[in-house]
Amino acid sequence: MQTINIHEAKAKLSEYLSAVEAGETVVICRRNVPVAEIVPIRQARKAPRPIGLACDANHEIPASFFEPLPDDLLKAFNGKLPDPFLDDMGEPEVSRKAAEPATRYSK
Repeated sequence: MQTINIHEAKAKLSEYLSAVEAGETVVICRRNVPVAEIVPIRQARKAPRPIGLACDANHEIPASFFEPLPDDLLKAFNGKLPDPFLDDMGEPEVSRKAAEPATRYSK
C-alpha cells in the first residue's frame, strides 16, 4: 500500500494507476490525513460460479432439485397454513385495567 499526498497524486497519476493495475492500493492524503483510496476493480468471472459446494465435493445435484415445490410446502413457507407452534399458545392476555387519569401539576 502506498500513501501519497494530493500534489504527488496530481503529478504522477499515471504511475500510481499502473501500480493499482498491478494490484496495489494507493491512499491519497490531505495534510497527511487519508481522504481517498484507489483500489483495483475486481475482474468479472470468466466461468460461471458453481452452485454451492457440490462441485468441490464431487456431488451431483439431482434434477429434482430444480423442480417446483409441492403446493402445501409453498403455502407453509408463505404463511398461508396455520403454524402448529403458535396456534397452541392461545390468545394473549389483555389487561382490562383502565388507564389512570393524568394528574395536573400546579406551579
